[in-house]
Amino acid sequence: MEKDNLWYNVLLAWYGVEWGRVREGGHEASVWWRDISVLRSEEWFHGNVSQFVGDCKNTLFWIDVWVGGVSFKDRFPRLFELFLFKDASVFDMHVLGWGSEGMAWRWRRMMFTWEEELLGDLRLLLHNVTLQVDRLDRRLWRLETSSV
Repeated sequence: MEKDNLWYNVLLAWYGVEWGRVREGGHEASVWWRDISVLRSEEWFHGNVSQFVGDCKNTLFWIDVWVGGVSFKDRFPRLFELFLFKDASVFDMHVLGWGSEGMAWRWRRMMFTWEEELLGDLRLLLHNVTLQVDRLDRRLWRLETSSV
């Protein structure tokens, strides 16, 4: 959901934010919102909805699946645990620079050698990433026949 969207702001004001997404709300949430929140974690949802990555302003670097078919949080759990800004967007990370001299990497502590090797593997995945600044991020129903 786009962050300047009215409904996003209504849900954000009501439930708050966690890791860059509107919180589920727990038992205080409406039945409607709890049902929608459950869908986000269902396997069939991820199997039928894909994320089209455009400018990456609404794509979370660690949480969303946007490179390689699995989230970086799941592929590099140790790096995710050490990273300070877990809700950073791909766009923000790209602007700060995710290369070896980039300012995007903020850690809770100095990294061990084996953790630096993991970071090297992550940087290798990012090496050929190009953002499409003229297109917005969006989710697509996989059975949709229209082109992007």
